[in-house]
Amino acid sequence: MSEQTPFIRRIRSFVKREGRLTKGQQRALNELFPLYGLVIQDKPIDMDEVFQRQAPRILEIGFGNGSSLAEMAANNPDQDYIGIEVHRPGVGNLLLQIEKLGLINIRVINDDGVEVLQQMIADNSLDAVYLFFADPWHKKRHHKRRIVQKDFVQLLRKKLKVGAVFHMATDWENYAEHMMQVMNQAEGFENTAGKDQYLPRPDYRPLTKFEQRGQRLGHGVWDLIFKKVN
Repeated sequence: MSEQTPFIRRIRSFVKREGRLTKGQQRALNELFPLYGLVIQDKPIDMDEVFQRQAPRILEIGFGNGSSLAEMAANNPDQDYIGIEVHRPGVGNLLLQIEKLGLINIRVINDDGVEVLQQMIADNSLDAVYLFFADPWHKKRHHKRRIVQKDFVQLLRKKLKVGAVFHMATDWENYAEHMMQVMNQAEGFENTAGKDQYLPRPDYRPLTKFEQRGQRLGHGVWDLIFKKVN
């Protein structure tokens, strides 16, 4: 490939482990995705039209099984959420939670987060981007696959409003250090906690069962929140 091609087109930050769909997840994909799903397209979506209102807009990349995203949306009905996840069982699970909780402030995309950002999200349109517990690619030879890289951060910068935040969380200390290094060098951002500082988990980020188990085992979790300043 040409050297002009961005790394985000050459290197995937995920491996598609599809897994088996339950009957409920399959039903959700068949019946609920047409109501709450957005299909990849090559032009920015009109979020006011999608949500039928004006509100703060938050994008979560890689929502896993969707439990945290559903909880955030239920707790913050005045905010709109777009969740991106490549794994269909997780998408199906979130759709079931949307149905169960009667949520109207979530839309779901089953595609690659980078391509969604490039093609579907208008510049200066997001109030926050969340990246919680992304694949740390802990082997050194795989570090190039980590999604938090210079080019990715500058892509986010284009999509965030001035004053908006990029919130990352990880339970891998080495990945936390990597993200801190990338963000310290990122043009247009500042650390809301101060240089080289992490934050305790904010109240709006739900404590997952996975995280609770890690805490019992003595594992750390690192939250980084960087604000777009220009």
